[in-house]
Amino acid sequence: MEKELKTITILVAEDDDDDYLLIHDALEEAKLINNLKWVKNGEDLLDYLFRRGDYTDPQKSPRPGIILLDLNMPKKDGREALKEIKSEPTLKTIPVIVLTTSKTEEDILRSYELGVNSFIRKPVEFEQFVEAVKVLGLYWFSIVELPTIED
Repeated sequence: MEKELKTITILVAEDDDDDYLLIHDALEEAKLINNLKWVKNGEDLLDYLFRRGDYTDPQKSPRPGIILLDLNMPKKDGREALKEIKSEPTLKTIPVIVLTTSKTEEDILRSYELGVNSFIRKPVEFEQFVEAVKVLGLYWFSIVELPTIED
């Protein structure tokens, strides 16, 4: 018997429009679209999480159940944002999945040192990317128990 997938807010921090559309389409194809929110840089990610600037309304910026984080973004990169997220008591329980094209061992090691929950390289082929997102969805939305934290 299959466990029903949870509906949660997925916050995507991705500066590239095409990569975001790829993530969106892969989540849709994997039937994991949930409540998808998007920010384009690390500063906006932190503003969203701390409810600053354009993100003060909890209806428009609900607390994410999971964050998909690109490492290479403008203004504040994903590494800096990850460090702040994982050092903040009210945010550190949100699972963060690095989803990046980076292949450097240093980025992998540094991400885990900063507290990332998973590090995934973006596959080049759409079909492989969809399959990776399906596996990600089954794991994070069906198998793992995520904390329920009210806004």
